[in-house]
Amino acid sequence: MIPAGEITASKTTEDAPLGLFERYLSLWVTLCIVVGILFGHFLPSVFQTIGGLEMAQVNLPVAVLIWLMIIPMLVKINFAALREVGQYRRGIGVTLLINWGIKPFSMALLGWLFIGGLFAPLLPADQIESYIAGLILLAAAPCTAMVFVWSNLTKGEPHFTLSQVALNDVIMVFAFGPIVGLLLGLTSIVVPWQTLLLSVALYIVIPLIIAQTIRLYVLSMQGAAGLERLFNRLGPLSLIALLTTLVLLFGFQGEQIVRQPLVILLLAVPILFQVFFNAGLAYWLNRKVGSPHCVAGPSALIGASNFFELAVAAAIALFGFESGAALATVVGVLIEVPVMLVVAGIINRSRGWYEAGLNPALRS
Repeated sequence: MIPAGEITASKTTEDAPLGLFERYLSLWVTLCIVVGILFGHFLPSVFQTIGGLEMAQVNLPVAVLIWLMIIPMLVKINFAALREVGQYRRGIGVTLLINWGIKPFSMALLGWLFIGGLFAPLLPADQIESYIAGLILLAAAPCTAMVFVWSNLTKGEPHFTLSQVALNDVIMVFAFGPIVGLLLGLTSIVVPWQTLLLSVALYIVIPLIIAQTIRLYVLSMQGAAGLERLFNRLGPLSLIALLTTLVLLFGFQGEQIVRQPLVILLLAVPILFQVFFNAGLAYWLNRKVGSPHCVAGPSALIGASNFFELAVAAAIALFGFESGAALATVVGVLIEVPVMLVVAGIINRSRGWYEAGLNPALRS
């Protein structure tokens, strides 16, 4: 049984201000790019050794880092919040439509349009399909942790955010693999199903079980206050692990990036289109169905943001450190924070317009 104080603890965590790591994530990512490129250039043998530590095509050092990224975030998820789904059914319905019915497929379309079409002459031909695969991986899993920060910035309803994230996590366990397999199957890339299924187990199922076991244990032994202390201790761990992973990634990708910096800019274009399209569509649909602004804001942000830790992990597991897919997911990390801050700002400034257009008969 979940203690009554658990919801309060979760809400307190969401209401915390943007931390040092989160606020300057783009800066840290940029520094990691520079450090990774320098290390890769001057210490190539070290990175070759790390890249060779594999089992079933999964790099073991990176697998450890991915767990350190994901588990602290999944500990924050309160699955008891699923009982709130009925109260926010309109916003939940809109967000589910965007996350699972539109976003992966629109990203695939944008990838084929920009990377496979308009920008193809400017990109290395042997990596184009891999870039598209990375974009698909980025869009196939909705954000689970940073969205609490975005929700707080828009004064979002915390129980809606908890409900939506918990429901998305349940769906992701079952839907991520099939959606990725379907969309990658539509490209010329051969889907390594064994590795894909292993990635889902390693980076979703097992971390989720471990995280929830830790959560329940801490709650039973120390209550909501103990859980809050655990959140504070684990807070920086995910981002430190992410940044360490990026150093490794760019250690392998560095030479290619130095030779072709334009690749980063071109990969950012479909990601930017994707974020603004899905956020705008979710925001507009919530207005049409009568969701209050405190639900529409986080709904739009959840609809637009990505679980980039999982995307990076899956890209490395499926295609390797040096693949275009891994690079594409890293570009998603690079632009996620500044772009989502812009979206949150637009949502806040447009509140008057949003509420003026709500149908009184549908207001809840």
